[in-house]
Amino acid sequence: YVVELKFDGLAVSLTYEEGLLVRGATRGDGLQGEDIIANLRTLRSIPLKIETGFFKRIEVRGEVYMPKKEFERINTEREAEGETPFANPRNAAAGSLRQLDSKVVANRPLDAFFYAVGHCSENLNINEHTELLKKLSKWGFKTCDLNEQVMGQNGCENFYKKISLLRDELPYEIDGIVYKVDNLSYQ
Repeated sequence: YVVELKFDGLAVSLTYEEGLLVRGATRGDGLQGEDIIANLRTLRSIPLKIETGFFKRIEVRGEVYMPKKEFERINTEREAEGETPFANPRNAAAGSLRQLDSKVVANRPLDAFFYAVGHCSENLNINEHTELLKKLSKWGFKTCDLNEQVMGQNGCENFYKKISLLRDELPYEIDGIVYKVDNLSYQ
């Protein structure tokens, strides 16, 4: 299995054509997402261009979040200015990405992790999810360094125990753990 953190942020889908970022969207209501490409382009953790070398179009999926310390800092500033503080880091990230002015978003301390590929115009020739995560990292996408490949139920349970001990010290919010079969054909 591959075990990953389930980040508490806003799910995004990035589409690259000929290596260039051309679309960035939220999941929206499940049928139609919101186009937030201008705002996503302001995040340093999102590559505007990727060097893949062999496919015309690829969709990369990830989660945009606001680090805990930055959330606290922004809320302190908002309160000092008489503004209502954000309820939590997830709402702060989601609200930031829905801003109409991308200059506002550029000044918000957002980050992102990436963990999947949706549509791809050509076969990626990747057999395991762990291999996909390495490929995403090679292309310039930030992946979580706590992801692990584990064996069986004991490996899954041990990862859960490890994260339970680390959870409060993580610099970002999580709302669980994702367990995936590593072999992509089995998925």
